[in-house]
Amino acid sequence: MAKKSDVEKLLDKHDNLTHSEDMSVVSHVQRKDDDWFANTLMIDGIDVPFKFRRRKMYKNLTGARVNLTYYPITEDIAGMEFEAMKVVRIKVS
Repeated sequence: MAKKSDVEKLLDKHDNLTHSEDMSVVSHVQRKDDDWFANTLMIDGIDVPFKFRRRKMYKNLTGARVNLTYYPITEDIAGMEFEAMKVVRIKVS
């Protein structure tokens, strides 16, 4: 029996998670948010932003291909609801 990868273990444990590979990053924006850096990715062919936070700045991913593990979230901004994807794992492919 083959050993499960970290991604497979995460997907088995959490029903809402989705894993996508070789996705093309169209836009990557980073901004300071207290002690964190908030990162927003826009992926080719998808109209919803992918968001994650890190303690340190991340390299610019514009034009890169990435593997993402994420789940859908809804954010309330100025009384309006916006759909986004919360990234729990990102890896440059």
